Amino acid sequence: MITASLVKELREKTGAGMLDCKKALEANNGDINASIDWLREKGISKAAKKADRIAAEGLAAILIDGNKAAIVEVNSETDFVAKNEEFKELVNVLLKEIIANDVKTIDDVLALSYEDGTINDFIVAKTAKIGEKLSFRRFEKVVKEDNQEFGEYIHMGGKIAVLTVVDGASSEVAKDVAMHAAAMRPKYVSKEDVPAEEVEHEKSILKEQAMAEGKPAEIAEKMVIGRVNKYFKEICLLEQPFVKDGDVSVATYVKNNGGTVNKMIRFEVGEGIEKREENFAEEVMKQQQATK
Repeated sequence: MITASLVKELREKTGAGMLDCKKALEANNGDINASIDWLREKGISKAAKKADRIAAEGLAAILIDGNKAAIVEVNSETDFVAKNEEFKELVNVLLKEIIANDVKTIDDVLALSYEDGTINDFIVAKTAKIGEKLSFRRFEKVVKEDNQEFGEYIHMGGKIAVLTVVDGASSEVAKDVAMHAAAMRPKYVSKEDVPAEEVEHEKSILKEQAMAEGKPAEIAEKMVIGRVNKYFKEICLLEQPFVKDGDVSVATYVKNNGGTVNKMIRFEVGEGIEKREENFAEEVMKQQQATK
C-alpha cells in the first residue's frame, strides 16, 4: 500500500509533484530508491540533483494591493539568475498568489493550485528550466486598516526589501521609515519586542565587561543600564537616531508627523545563510588539471 507519508518522503527527496511521486511508488512497489531513479529517468526530478547546493542569492520583493501587502524572499545560487526574467516571474507569481489567498505558512503557499498543478510544481519546473537550485525561503502577508499606511522600500534591485505600516501618518513617512530600516538594520520595532532572554544575555556580557574594567559591583550595575539603552538604540527601530535627522529618534520623527509605527518587516537576501566560500585561484587550477 502506498501511504501518504511515503509519498511525502519521496516528494521531499525529489521535489516532484505528489501525483508523480504516487505514480513512481506504484510503479516500483513502494521502493523509495527505485522511485527516485524512475523519476530521474523520466526527467521529473531534475531539481533533486540540486538539493545539496547553497542558494544564498536571489530577490526580496514586495507587492501592495489596497489594504493587503506581501513581502517575500526567493533564493537562487547565483546573482546572475536572480536577474533572469524566468526567476522574476516566479517571484511575482508567489506575491500575487499570497495576496489572493488565505495563507499562513510556506506549506500553505506551496500547496496552492496553480496552472495544471501546484505552486510547488511550478517552482520545481522553474528549477529544471533555469538549471539552479531555487528556494522559496520566507514571506509575510500583512493586512492593514483604512487609517493605516504602507511604506515600502527596495534597495539594490532587490537585495533588501522593507515593508512598514504606520498609524496616522502619511505613506511618505512610512516610506521614510522603510528606507531608514534598510540602511540601519534594526532587528526589532521596539524595546518591548526584544526577547527577555536576549536582554538578560546582553546584560550579563555588559556586566562582565564592566567588572573586567575594575569597576565595583554597584558601579558596574549602573554602567550596565546605560549600555543596555545603547544596545536598544542599535537593534530597535524606534530607538534608533533617524537616518535623515540624527537629532531625533525614529519614534519621534513619526510622532512629529502625527503617527506611530505599527509594523516593520525587513528581508535581506541571504542573511543567516552560510555561503560557500569560493577560492578563484583553486577553481582555475582544478579546471586546468581537468583538461590535461
